[in-house]
Amino acid sequence: MLYNRVVHYYIDKKKYSKDKANTIAQAVVKREQERKLCKNAKCRHSLDDHIRNSDTCLILNCNCSKFLKI
Repeated sequence: MLYNRVVHYYIDKKKYSKDKANTIAQAVVKREQERKLCKNAKCRHSLDDHIRNSDTCLILNCNCSKFLKI
């Protein structure tokens, strides 16, 4: 859904070509996916799998005790 909204925004409002709008939408979606992952290189679980108040991972066999904030 985010992808479609971004593509249509750049085609309709900004008058970009279809290819340029697709490239921008792919970058936006990739950035949003990365933003929602644990920044610890050993963990990389979704932030939904972390307890936000104590910053601990909910995955049992994960050695991530705290997720890093960048």
